Amino acid sequence: MIQRIQSLWLLTASALAFISLQVSFFSGNILVNTVKEFKPFTGRNSVLLTVLVVAVALASLIAVFLYKNRRLQMRVTSAALVVSIINLGLYYKHTQDYVPTDWSFDLTALISLAIPFVLFFATRGIYKDSKLIKSLDRLR
Repeated sequence: MIQRIQSLWLLTASALAFISLQVSFFSGNILVNTVKEFKPFTGRNSVLLTVLVVAVALASLIAVFLYKNRRLQMRVTSAALVVSIINLGLYYKHTQDYVPTDWSFDLTALISLAIPFVLFFATRGIYKDSKLIKSLDRLR
């Protein structure tokens, strides 16, 4: 289970998703009663984002233990990949709540940006593993 590379990718994706709840994606000034107030935006600032980020993290963690059923593992990982891409769109959508010229992406946004790439590599590893098993079955 752990010796498979996709398990390491899935554990990394889960850890990055949980970390992205704590660190800010972008920060800037927001208008509060006509007064500019500096606020960082994290995954916990929106209920929908919190639910989706936790869903990605838990799906990645659950997919690690689905190593005996590669088809289901592939589906769960692919669904987590799609949800993580939706998360990025929602993060960007929330930038509209801030003053247009007074916000910027934080360096920690790279954590959220890395999640879809890590899930893609996990999906690719699951596919290669499935292909290898099918080729071994043909040899028997």
